[in-house]
Amino acid sequence: MAKDWKDRLGVVYSTNTDYKYDKDKPSEPETVAANQQKLIVQLDKKNRKGKAVTLITGFVGSREDLEALGKMLKTRCGVGGTAKDAEILIQGDFRDKVMQILVDEGYKAKKSGG
Repeated sequence: MAKDWKDRLGVVYSTNTDYKYDKDKPSEPETVAANQQKLIVQLDKKNRKGKAVTLITGFVGSREDLEALGKMLKTRCGVGGTAKDAEILIQGDFRDKVMQILVDEGYKAKKSGG
């Protein structure tokens, strides 16, 4: 409880003696079925010192499911990457391979850009 004040940032003072601060954490969206996901696969070089990464966007679901999909893609491609903020980054240009993996897994994937 020592850091309880951080949970209440932005709360205005209340004179109500029965007031209890409600600590609602934002709920994660439920993961949509694979055949209803509309993923976009593209090559990205912006802000990466000229290095190419395969960027997968459009995932709707929980953070755990996003990380599981990212881990599966990284393992199948044999490279590193990350999964956060509803995006999956795969190091290198693996657009075709990622597209094939996603289609085989039942996702609706679309290639975007060059």
